[in-house]
Amino acid sequence: MFHLHDVKKIYRRRQQEVVAFQAPSLTINLGEYVAVVGPSGSGKTTLLSLLGGMLAPDCGKVWFDGESLYELPVQDRTQRRRERIGFVFQTFNLIPYLTALENVQVALYLAGVPTAQHRDRGAALLDRVGLSNRLDHKPSELSTGQQQRVALARTLANDPRLILADEPTGNLDPASREAVLSMFDQFIREGRTVVMVTHDPAAAARASRQLYLNDGQVSDAAHSVSKHAA
Repeated sequence: MFHLHDVKKIYRRRQQEVVAFQAPSLTINLGEYVAVVGPSGSGKTTLLSLLGGMLAPDCGKVWFDGESLYELPVQDRTQRRRERIGFVFQTFNLIPYLTALENVQVALYLAGVPTAQHRDRGAALLDRVGLSNRLDHKPSELSTGQQQRVALARTLANDPRLILADEPTGNLDPASREAVLSMFDQFIREGRTVVMVTHDPAAAARASRQLYLNDGQVSDAAHSVSKHAA
């Protein structure tokens, strides 16, 4: 799915260069569950942005499904995101004046789903995350955990093969955290790929592989994890 070759991302601050991320070689295969861990400022979010087609490297290539992602025209890169990638954010990014169903319907519209299918498809996605009784609730009327589940339903609108998650459990109570991680387990069983940035060791332990970042340098340590029931 992904191969990074001689990738480097540099930020320039006050005439100084800071290497935010570099990887001589990094491969993430289809169906992998990868946790990206490391201290704050180590380059985790930079890596996620590189994989998501949102941040071009200063050198090197990011290959995604056999295509050099940043050699594609911007319009084509945007289309790849729309068709193949789902994003989960710590801050949810829900539209506050729309209901849970309407938030999902926006994503369905952007994914090109016919308008006549929006309500039924949106309701089915919210039912999948356990919110069939919250369709008409706005974000302010939902708990933090419920808001994250709306965000997960929205993420599934384009049926993505790849899910990129940035601290998806960072603001959640234990029960909501477990619900989100159980959904990620299910995504893997469905054959999707999950790349999750996290500071939570227990969340990272759910993954089949961990990438460690420190000062922009990435190292890889595979480990075995127990299987989780649905």
